[in-house]
Amino acid sequence: MAVPPAAPRKVIPIKAVPITPEDVSLYEAQKTIHTRSIGGFFSRWRWALVWLTQLVFYGLPWMPWGERQAVLFDLEARRFYIFNLVLYPQDFIYLTALLVISALSLFLFTAVAGRLWCGFACPQTVYTEMFMWIEHRIEGDRSARLRLDGSGWSAEKIGKRGLKHVVWLSVALWTGFTFVGYFTPIRSLATGVATLGLGPWEWFWVLFYGFATYGNAGFLREQVCKYMCPYARFQSAMFDRDTLIVTYDAKRGESRGARKKGADTAALGLGDCVDCTLCVQVCPTGIDIRDGLQYECIGCGLCIDACNMVMDKMQYPQGLIRLSTQNGVDAGWTAAQMRRRVFRPRVLIYGAILTALCIALLTSLVVRKPFKVDVVRDRAGLARIVAGGKLENVYRLQIMNATEKAQSYRITVRGLDGLVAVYDAPVEVGAAQSRWVAVRLQLPYGSAAAGSHPVYFDIEGVASPGKVAEKSAFIVPR
Repeated sequence: MAVPPAAPRKVIPIKAVPITPEDVSLYEAQKTIHTRSIGGFFSRWRWALVWLTQLVFYGLPWMPWGERQAVLFDLEARRFYIFNLVLYPQDFIYLTALLVISALSLFLFTAVAGRLWCGFACPQTVYTEMFMWIEHRIEGDRSARLRLDGSGWSAEKIGKRGLKHVVWLSVALWTGFTFVGYFTPIRSLATGVATLGLGPWEWFWVLFYGFATYGNAGFLREQVCKYMCPYARFQSAMFDRDTLIVTYDAKRGESRGARKKGADTAALGLGDCVDCTLCVQVCPTGIDIRDGLQYECIGCGLCIDACNMVMDKMQYPQGLIRLSTQNGVDAGWTAAQMRRRVFRPRVLIYGAILTALCIALLTSLVVRKPFKVDVVRDRAGLARIVAGGKLENVYRLQIMNATEKAQSYRITVRGLDGLVAVYDAPVEVGAAQSRWVAVRLQLPYGSAAAGSHPVYFDIEGVASPGKVAEKSAFIVPR
């Protein structure tokens, strides 16, 4: 049976539409966030932390401590000076402990009260706040800055923008200069800047750190917190429903809407939120906290200050936006009830580990010896016979004086009968200096069996307390 041919398909022409670069957007265009200035409890605390952190940062390099500055990380000499402490590269364990303590502190504070570090003490937050204050003083309040952005270029706009960037650059370069001042004595650094006599690395780091501050605090601002900071991404792993966060009470606030002061909200079917958007206008990251908890929220609390101000004007109770927990908002808990949930297992574990580490670090610093010793065997020869029929091994001892006074040391040895240490006495080491000392251990030939024998060097200060014992090996050949 013959099969009829298939009917031809109908071809529908497709009109080609050209694709422009505007149609392919690799990222969302960012609008400049101009925050409104606000006063209140959280705003005052933020500025208190700005002053505290910057007084410490800018002031420490200029603080004298004897004949040096109080805090100096001298990488060239491999000495770290922190007030009365003199640390060597061998003390790297203290830096490790400090980093672990800092991480655990961050975990603890986050579990208890959210992103306190981000909102109040993070360098990005602090310098952004400083740069925005400069911008506000030069260009005006939020409405004036928005008008300036929308206007064309004029002499007034060029003047204000130019002055703002000059001040920004001045603060940023001073910040870079101060940062380098922790690694190069800041007074000699200032002389080098004034005479253009700095080395290339000092210039590089002053300019690099300065322009990094200028770019991050002046231009990137909230984008660093939202897209570049990893903490925003993993903070949820440390949050639970009893973590204090900035929350909006939707049960009380909805439905939101404008109304006159004294209006009957029940008759209008409205909640306490007047939809003024001040909470959005004061937010450094530009989010609306009324949409719920968002990873962009840095917990600064400025929206709480703004909302409380509006509630006072409307004669409503404060706390429509407040620092609370998710369980507290859902169940209507009081502050006392939420405080009782602070000491939960996660917090107790973080606190116990953190306390133990802090005690261990402080104890280690208190009992720390005023000097350190490294023992290195002379690899040129394991053993040799010297005058008097004695077997000799040669060692090199590095003695590191961790005090800021010159010290003398004596060296003795133990481990084998008849073993004596021969070295050029006295062993004197300058303040915060190190010295290599050649020490020859001599043993009557035949008084010990062939092989490797453990021996101990005892080094003690002549006029200062402290004794260090270091183990090594004495080789008796076959």
